[in-house]
Amino acid sequence: MLTLTLTAALEGVNDLRPDDTEDNPFWYTFKVQCGSCREIHPNFVSVSRFEANDMSGSRGEANFVWKCKSCKRESSATIKIAPIPYQQASPPTRQKVIEFDCRGLEFTEFKPEGEWLATGIDSKSKFTAIDLSEGDWFDYDEKASEEVSIKEMKWEIRRN
Repeated sequence: MLTLTLTAALEGVNDLRPDDTEDNPFWYTFKVQCGSCREIHPNFVSVSRFEANDMSGSRGEANFVWKCKSCKRESSATIKIAPIPYQQASPPTRQKVIEFDCRGLEFTEFKPEGEWLATGIDSKSKFTAIDLSEGDWFDYDEKASEEVSIKEMKWEIRRN
């Protein structure tokens, strides 16, 4: 099992999470490494919890099925839980975002592409289409009359 964790300084917002529904799936973007030959795929790959791919030689399915170009071994990853909203904390704490059951591969680097959601702490304002791909995010909460932000993000992929 691999867990994607986040540590971030949230100011004025809470419940940071990917915009991930069946109608609008979020694509988790990673660098992938073969568990057999340790080769790292040169490109980022994307995984959706709503996509099911057949595994060759098996009746099983996985959210992500990958064949290493170097050793030709097939590997898979399945998202085990829905994303968990990141909660504002002071000081910022490392929190689980999502968990994967990986067979024969490891994700080595996460790229937070895609749209994220958050909620104003006091105002309950809904913030949508948050772009974290460039790092820090800033906006203004009209109801609370204050700036809100997401800063100092640190993504980690941890083995359980």
